[in-house]
Amino acid sequence: MFIEQGFKPNDNRFWKYIVGSIAVIGASVIGQIPFGIAIAVKAAMNNMPMPTGTEMMTILESNLTLFLMLISFPVALLGLYLIVKFFHRQSFLQITTSRNKIDWSRVFFAFGIWAVISIASVGIDYIANPENYELNFKAVPFLILAVIAIILIPLQTSTEEYVFRGYLMQGFGVLAKNRWFPLLMTSVIFGSMHIFNPEVQKLGNIILVYYIGTGLFLAIITLMDEGMELALGFHAANNLITALLVTTDWTVFQTHSVLKDISEPSVGLTIFIPVFIVFPILLLIFAKKYKWTNWKEKLTGRIIFEEKN
Repeated sequence: MFIEQGFKPNDNRFWKYIVGSIAVIGASVIGQIPFGIAIAVKAAMNNMPMPTGTEMMTILESNLTLFLMLISFPVALLGLYLIVKFFHRQSFLQITTSRNKIDWSRVFFAFGIWAVISIASVGIDYIANPENYELNFKAVPFLILAVIAIILIPLQTSTEEYVFRGYLMQGFGVLAKNRWFPLLMTSVIFGSMHIFNPEVQKLGNIILVYYIGTGLFLAIITLMDEGMELALGFHAANNLITALLVTTDWTVFQTHSVLKDISEPSVGLTIFIPVFIVFPILLLIFAKKYKWTNWKEKLTGRIIFEEKN
């Protein structure tokens, strides 16, 4: 069982997950140093004060900004790998899946199905509301974006998945000895981490329903499937397709994508449709394909683990 793999007598106590999380944050901060240096140099060259907040996202060329933002994630992932291996004395596979090896077919299936849905939804909206978009495609900047995105965005999304649906999922399981607590806690923390995103400032806190709902969906498929493979594929497709296909002036990633959404942002059904309609449909598809059963026990049941002296 996936979540039980975090239970290692005398090695895994909840305080270790607190220390480990702080260490991962520290590694991420180290990975952000090049971004900070580049911004400081650019500001000095332009004889301007050091930018803060959303201004930091616009001072550099967008491909360079994206690259420098994303390189902190491989650093954080390396930090997490070292923490799991040497501090918790676990293999990285144990926070990935309960299977003997990573099932890449699951990763690619989840990636493919969400990529198709994402592309189709943008295509339908473009046809229905062409006035909301303008063509943003420029061959050379787009090709540079594609290289950066294809290499680094899966590392970014994988880092987030390993932290939330792997490391912290097992950590909160160790703390609570049940499944519903890690299910809810990882979802709420994951969603709340987006509160400083520009889109939250633009649309209001109501958009956190989408982020927390997405975290809940990813946590459910991880617990039901006894591994992170589906979550890894879904999250990679979500961020990669968005970065390549459409950008706006008010989201956290502003890229040389194919299209630019120039509509005035507003809170509408598009925020709630994925959480309350699309994600439940995906759950049914995954459940049928992978023959999920015993939902109540896997999502809310107690974890019984007897420590041996």
